Amino acid sequence: MVANVVHLDTAQSPVVADLHRCFQTQRAAFRAQPMSSADDRIAHLQKLKEALVRYQDRLAQAIAEDFGHRSHDETKFAEIMTSLEGIKYNQKHLRAWMRPEKRHVSPLHMPAKARIVYQPLGVVGIIVPWNYPVFLAVGPLTAALAAGNRVMIKMSGFTPRTGETFKAMLAEVFAEDHVAVFTGRGEVSEAFSHLPFDQITFTGSTQVGRTVMAAAAANLTPVVLELGGKSPAILHESYPMADAAERIAFGKCWNAGQTCVAPDYLLCPRGRSQEFVQAFTAQVSKMYPTMLNNPDYTSLINDKQYRRVQSYLEDARAQGARIVEINPAQEDFAASRKMPVTLVLDAKPEMQIMQNEIFGPVLPIIEVNSLDEALRFVNERSRPLALYYFDYNDARADYVATHTHSGGMGINEVVSHVGIDDLPFGGVGPSGMGRYHAREGFLTMSNAKAVLEKPKFYALRFFLPPFNKSLHKIIKSYLLK
Repeated sequence: MVANVVHLDTAQSPVVADLHRCFQTQRAAFRAQPMSSADDRIAHLQKLKEALVRYQDRLAQAIAEDFGHRSHDETKFAEIMTSLEGIKYNQKHLRAWMRPEKRHVSPLHMPAKARIVYQPLGVVGIIVPWNYPVFLAVGPLTAALAAGNRVMIKMSGFTPRTGETFKAMLAEVFAEDHVAVFTGRGEVSEAFSHLPFDQITFTGSTQVGRTVMAAAAANLTPVVLELGGKSPAILHESYPMADAAERIAFGKCWNAGQTCVAPDYLLCPRGRSQEFVQAFTAQVSKMYPTMLNNPDYTSLINDKQYRRVQSYLEDARAQGARIVEINPAQEDFAASRKMPVTLVLDAKPEMQIMQNEIFGPVLPIIEVNSLDEALRFVNERSRPLALYYFDYNDARADYVATHTHSGGMGINEVVSHVGIDDLPFGGVGPSGMGRYHAREGFLTMSNAKAVLEKPKFYALRFFLPPFNKSLHKIIKSYLLK
């Protein structure tokens, strides 16, 4: 097999040429040291952990500036603290994960020993989205470093201040031939996905995910795609409405709904939607008595995203939906990218708001007659990144878990399953492929090499041609068992 080689085009811009140069530098560095020790990897993770602690305020400020406004507390909890916990978990379990794994050898192949050796893949690429630019960079980076890889990271062009701050942070602790960060849009993004990485991890929209996968296919580069989608929340008729409102409001309001696993729509028992509206309104008003100048309430990232979400609401209104804005202080949001938390009643499947991932503080509500009707509604659509079911009955919850497909599932919770260190994270079908976090992240970023070792005594010589009656007897005896 001939290894992929990146050919530099003299017509390339300096930044794209630098991207190619860095890739070749990392590939050469990996060839020089293809298998780092557990001690080295734990030390690399420690550097990352200490850098995050040192840069926490600078990162929070950069994210707030990129968004127009985002709570520093929200950033530190959702992005910094959660990332640190993931790093600690990898450090704790890394030695056990790296240990060669013994496998069974059948009598037919004895004497022999079989094992799996987990090797680094080589140079991996990570493409980061704008909504959680630190957490969604550090998560796959942690798995890549734990597995012993070299890493190139492409930050989102929608969060330029965060990208530059993150780049400066990692440049302090890692040499360019180990971890390198690139920023910018357009030609940089295009060139990055076309590099012949040993793996690419992409988090973002389904549309861009298809483009990344097509580019990777030209190099037979495996991909991990986390693509989001419309994650449903299903409410059982027996569930206390105040509990549902509290938990769903947390996931829908966090980062102003700009979360890939945010509850995207609610399937509510028929006749109870107004009760949910009242409980949800009370909960949101308690969390955000004001919104416009509230340091705890986040803006939409940019004008394009703001207009997109507003267009969904206009389409729903034109098709007869009832729009309920939760605006406790009756503030005027006209000159702001902040928007009030909004419920859409009488939502219909053909509305744009039910056809597209919302990624904003808007929750459509559809009434259903039964749990089975709710499950049919979900199962007739693309498999989501997350599914949330609210019911304190274990048997029904297990039934929902086994009769639906989603990347992850929360029972009586939303969003927070992503922060559990020992659970893998990823999608299924249109919501993505592959997993990272937990041991699955280490496995995803590793090559599980099968190794079979034979001793000096070579039993297979008795099976070599010319085939004779003794072999025929052995085969016949084996096949008749």
